[in-house]
Amino acid sequence: GHTLQNFETAFARSTEADNNSFEQWTDEGSLTSAQRANTTWKRMLAEYTGPGLDEAIDAELQDFIGRRKASMPDANY
Repeated sequence: GHTLQNFETAFARSTEADNNSFEQWTDEGSLTSAQRANTTWKRMLAEYTGPGLDEAIDAELQDFIGRRKASMPDANY
C-alpha cells in the first residue's frame, strides 16, 4: 500500500551508486564513487545549456554591474 505508492518519491537514489559485481567493477576500471562523481559533474557542465536571457535585460544588468563596480574601491586582492 503506502510504501509502494510513495517509494519513487520518498527516497533519493544516487546516480553514482555502483551495484555491479566486483568483477564488472574491476573490468570497468575500479572507479571510486568520488571518481565517478568527478566524471559526472564534468560531463554535466560540458552539456549544460543556459536558460538564456533577454538581450535588453542582459544589457541592463551589465550596466548595473558596471555602475556598482565603478562606485567601489578595487577589492582585487
